[in-house]
Amino acid sequence: MESTARQLMCKFECVKYLILIVCIPIWVQAQPSSDSAALDIRKQRWVAAGMAAGITTGVVILSNYWYQQYPSESFHFFNDNAEWLQMDKAGHVFTAYTAAIWSRALWISTGMQPRQAALAGAFSSLVFVSAIEVLDGFSSEWGFSSGDMLANVLGAGLLLGQEWGWKQQRITIKFSYQPVNYTPAGLQGRANALFGNRTIEKMLKDYNGQTYWACFNLASFFPKSGLPKWLNLSLGYGAGGILGGTENQQKDATGNIVFNRMDIARVRKGFLSIDVDLSTIPTRKKWLKNVLLVVNSIKIPAPALEWSGGKLQAHWLKF
Repeated sequence: MESTARQLMCKFECVKYLILIVCIPIWVQAQPSSDSAALDIRKQRWVAAGMAAGITTGVVILSNYWYQQYPSESFHFFNDNAEWLQMDKAGHVFTAYTAAIWSRALWISTGMQPRQAALAGAFSSLVFVSAIEVLDGFSSEWGFSSGDMLANVLGAGLLLGQEWGWKQQRITIKFSYQPVNYTPAGLQGRANALFGNRTIEKMLKDYNGQTYWACFNLASFFPKSGLPKWLNLSLGYGAGGILGGTENQQKDATGNIVFNRMDIARVRKGFLSIDVDLSTIPTRKKWLKNVLLVVNSIKIPAPALEWSGGKLQAHWLKF
């Protein structure tokens, strides 16, 4: 019990320092030179405090309702780069990029300049995802993954690099999900054990139904082409046949095989499709801008070409 308490205190100490990193750079800014600047800085400090409170709340909830289900140990690293056909890494890129995009918009609403807001957004995103990685580092089931952190940095860096290089987001990272029917193959039990049996769990955990997209805004790359500003060319990455981390087999503690479907091929999938960039829709209504900002993280269903298992096939509608 005493060992568990020490691990818990260490865990929250690590997260506490990560949270302070968000607040301090904003809180100690130079004194404002005007009333409007003073108002902006007050807003920024409130946002920093709100983010710190939000991250703290999230950590407490995760610790009490998720990580508490699994045994813990001292902080350690874990190399999971070969697992899940790297679908989890694509998920980390998407999460970090999306958190940075949303955070950037929040900082801009406080009067912060776009480049500085992008820096603050990327930084805030990394603190958030790093807090989760710290929790993983204390879990016996997982560990702190350097591969996950690299993917997190790539996601947040993609927002920052584009804002500082192009002053706009020409490439957006999006997500789509299509439920997989495991019943005909007799795999529903295995799928429920791995990915959960509720829709929200499956969306977050079922790599066989997920697709991650890099969406290129064509008009921003070719401004003289006359192409619609909303048109994106989307390259997607997905996978199929994944019924285990590195192979479709599981052994118990004594080495006995309790699940074996090595006959099912684990395949990577590449997609080519189109998408709509909702951020190009002009509106003066702040609430609508916020809605479009959130919805723009999801790729709309559209026709697509798929390359997988050495074959090319077409989808009239790919989710």
